[in-house]
Amino acid sequence: MSFFSFGQSAEIDVVLNDAETRKKAEHKTEDGKKDKYFLFYDGETVSGKVNVTLKNPGKRLEHQGIKIEFVGQIELYYDRGNHHEFVSLVKDLARPGEITQSQTFDFEFTHVEKPYESYTGQNVKLRCCLQMDIVVHTLSTYPELNSSIKMEVGIEDCLHIEFEYNKSKYHLKDVIVGKIYFLLVRIKIKHMEIDIIKRETTGTGPSVYHENDTIAKYEIMDGAPVRGESIPIRLFLAGYDLTPTMRDINKKFSVRYYLNLVLIDEEERRYFKQQEITLWRKGDVVRKSMSHQAAIASQRFEGSAASESALEQAAKEESG
Repeated sequence: MSFFSFGQSAEIDVVLNDAETRKKAEHKTEDGKKDKYFLFYDGETVSGKVNVTLKNPGKRLEHQGIKIEFVGQIELYYDRGNHHEFVSLVKDLARPGEITQSQTFDFEFTHVEKPYESYTGQNVKLRCCLQMDIVVHTLSTYPELNSSIKMEVGIEDCLHIEFEYNKSKYHLKDVIVGKIYFLLVRIKIKHMEIDIIKRETTGTGPSVYHENDTIAKYEIMDGAPVRGESIPIRLFLAGYDLTPTMRDINKKFSVRYYLNLVLIDEEERRYFKQQEITLWRKGDVVRKSMSHQAAIASQRFEGSAASESALEQAAKEESG
């Protein structure tokens, strides 16, 4: 970043205190590519140095004050002129005056609340930044309530199938295990698959936009089933580009995931049944200091009862 003033110019860069040891995470950019960014969790402190390097030593650089901001914002692509901020912190580094030589300023944002996961979608982007972007991951503990999914799909006197998934909430590296039971088959089915569909919803009221994206297609069967047949399902999520489920983030957008069971008969007619699932990020951070952040994040996933037990567990880990 450059700054110019009457014959003098300066380069400004921000360096995190733990830049050499802090983990980086891949994150998708607007053009679909993936870059690596410093990874932070909710409640972590963000600290470092701002280096102001003069291009022409000896010449003065007048300024109206030097400050650094930590900003969390949501940008809706159809409303690019407006950035909706959910976090805005400012640290003043120097009062108005002049600089005659290169200087370094320390900064620290203590225990910063970063309530939402970084996200880049079809119509919306959620980001946290200083001068540089950082990536935020929200951690969750294992859901206490995680019931299985059982549903029936039928066409009267033609088709009756029953499908079952082992649970309704999956972490991002989980495995979906299930079974399909054919109770009645009087149409000629030639193909069956399960799709993972991501549905991004932005806006409110009459200005709501829905964007569906098929993340995965998993072939269950190729050929005609018979009555009484049972087909197992085992779908590994680790190989797909998934985010946690996001519901009504800052009243601006949501991201939901669905399992879509699709059957195609010999006349190319399609039959499908859709079921929402919840995806969450498993708190797999090794450092003990992060167990408390995982407990904080669980408050937003499961509520106060679960968070109390998670906080107790975090305290035991840190004391032990």
